[in-house]
Amino acid sequence: MQVHHIIAGICLTSFIVTLPLTAQEYQAPFDFPILLSGNFGELRNNHFHSGIDFKTQGVEGKPVHAVEEGYVSRISVSPWGYGNGLYLTHPDGTTTVYGHLNKFSKKIADYVKEQQYQKESFNVDLSLTPDIFPVKKGEIVALSGNTGSSGGPHLHFEVRDTETEEVLDPIDYFRDKITDTRAPKIQGVMIYPISGQGVVNGSSKKQELKLITSKDGKQAVTGKLEAWGDVGLAVKAYDYMDNTSNIYGVKEITLLADSQVLFHSNLDRYAFDETRYLNSFTDYEAWKNKRSFYMKSFIEPGNRLRFMEGINRGILSVDEPKTYHLIYRLSDTFGNTTQLSIWIEGKQQAIPEPDTSGVEFFHWGSDNKFGAKGIRLTILRGSLYDDVLFRYEVKEDESALSAIHVLHNQPVPLHKSAQLSLRLQHDTLENKQQYGVVRVQNGRASWMGGVYRNGWIDADIKELGSYMIKQDIKAPVITPLNPATWVNKRSIAFRLSDDLSGVQTYKGTVDGQFVLFEMNNKSVITYRFDKERLKPGKHDLELVVTDACGNQSVYNHTFNW
Repeated sequence: MQVHHIIAGICLTSFIVTLPLTAQEYQAPFDFPILLSGNFGELRNNHFHSGIDFKTQGVEGKPVHAVEEGYVSRISVSPWGYGNGLYLTHPDGTTTVYGHLNKFSKKIADYVKEQQYQKESFNVDLSLTPDIFPVKKGEIVALSGNTGSSGGPHLHFEVRDTETEEVLDPIDYFRDKITDTRAPKIQGVMIYPISGQGVVNGSSKKQELKLITSKDGKQAVTGKLEAWGDVGLAVKAYDYMDNTSNIYGVKEITLLADSQVLFHSNLDRYAFDETRYLNSFTDYEAWKNKRSFYMKSFIEPGNRLRFMEGINRGILSVDEPKTYHLIYRLSDTFGNTTQLSIWIEGKQQAIPEPDTSGVEFFHWGSDNKFGAKGIRLTILRGSLYDDVLFRYEVKEDESALSAIHVLHNQPVPLHKSAQLSLRLQHDTLENKQQYGVVRVQNGRASWMGGVYRNGWIDADIKELGSYMIKQDIKAPVITPLNPATWVNKRSIAFRLSDDLSGVQTYKGTVDGQFVLFEMNNKSVITYRFDKERLKPGKHDLELVVTDACGNQSVYNHTFNW
């Protein structure tokens, strides 16, 4: 095996590309000591965590301060994502983002409500000029909350490069306000024989190494580990901080082979169009099947993440009958480091050939097309991270709208949407919008939607799996919540639900005029009586709810206030 030092030119180029803006000291967003429940770059479903999560002492309603002077450049309101989100742009070239807020400050909240009524929509995404809401450092701009796709009260906080909109590691701006003396800890290591090019312990399948931990906390790998040819490794690990029991993502990973760098990653910034590459950075199958994140220390050919570099894409070539000494070195932002030694015996052994019977070869660097009875699939270049020996299976059901088409025998993520077309076996609906492609997984159907075309349904998919056609002819369900209390509490609430395609739009009116129903992430909508717009007397409420297939429900109610 030949492993060379990463040459200075490569390191310099990488450094220039990923150089963050000079991190000045920000004021803390809260008046109490900082503790984090999540850090930058943590591994999430299909994305890296784009900021840090500040704990808010387990409650909502904590005053949120602007960390630096600037102006409100954007405001977003949604039942999903960041919920109530505020964006402040600063003179130093950064924009800070505050997510999952309970409320905006009064002047901002009044402006947002006015815009919602003008647009007749709860969901808004507003861009503002610098003169509308200038902000001083330390000014209270909001109250913390739990809105949007939030699992508990906290403040999601980001730092973005204003010009490129790339996200930076916010911890660099609060380094003196956070205590961290605890090193990352390795939970597991996986070894991967490269298909047709490597073998481990006589097998071409990936294998999890056995780790033991001694009384002093040191870890070691046990068991026989013999390999030949090309192999890659992956590590499962978490980081820790003082004064909390939370687990965090690992910032920096280095894999050395015989004292020389084979692979290195340092997650300090990325662009949003890169975030889905997480599905190549990690073992996607392990995540989908076991909810376990293994971070690969080898780079698949279709992975374009800029914070990774390696010799031979991080792949170890075992081509001599000797002992190869590998060291995993994991570090956090504060320099706390842990390491693990792995010894691999180079032992010549037969490398199994891949099973290519009944497969279609999909190349990662090309457009790929597949067709069979009732199905057409197009995967465009840039969608696959590596070559796929594609296996197809069909499960016929003449009574259904289509057969179940099984696209491959294991989960494969796609970086770009692939175009899937399925043919209807029974085309009986007048309203063709009510047909749609669904993903079938563990007995559940997830709506992908699609467009009708001459007996076919064309849809976009982001993963290989099992797909079929279903119809959605049921209107959404509108459920009143405690209607007897509406007048006394001066608020009207409903729960909205839909059995398949999902609620697409809703609109409430009182006496024919739009009223603002706010939605939370549990699909509960609430209208709070507005004295400026609702006068005492008898009123007629109408709520119209439409799903993604155009099915519509209407609820009418008369009330006195």
